[in-house]
Amino acid sequence: MNKFRDMVEKEPSLGYVHRLAKQSERMLKATLAGDTATMQEILEYAHDTEIPLLSYNNETELTALVNLVYLSARDTYRIEREDKAGVGYVDFIFYPETDLAADCIILELKIDSTPKKAIGQIKSRKYALRFQGPLGKESAYTGRILAVGITYDRKSQKHDCLIEILRQISHIS
Repeated sequence: MNKFRDMVEKEPSLGYVHRLAKQSERMLKATLAGDTATMQEILEYAHDTEIPLLSYNNETELTALVNLVYLSARDTYRIEREDKAGVGYVDFIFYPETDLAADCIILELKIDSTPKKAIGQIKSRKYALRFQGPLGKESAYTGRILAVGITYDRKSQKHDCLIEILRQISHIS
């Protein structure tokens, strides 16, 4: 991966890939730091430059956009889409792979809604249970669980984000 990164940085024809990777790294760092202003900035820019106008107001494009802006997260997380969690299926869930003490991320998307409602769904459907170990077995994860709500308003064509720390993963004795 380091050799590939070096090649991407030096090869002008791969400049777009390099810029995308850098913005994706920035998106993950902003999420982990709770910097929703930076997240919104990256989402707006990526949405305006990557999504065709004819399908701009579609939830499928919001999903594709999230996949794009969190591309670099795949280096350290196993990212699942529509994973069974709690009492439903979570839009995106990020399982730490290289550092089990890293933050776990649950991401819910909404169109024409609020990030607060997206986080409300994460809580009411108990998606965070996915990071707990089964009964009688401890979870391998020890970091925080972050609930991330990302919304898109079709009328204003703006994104909004909210991050809430659900809890530090605790082990049941």
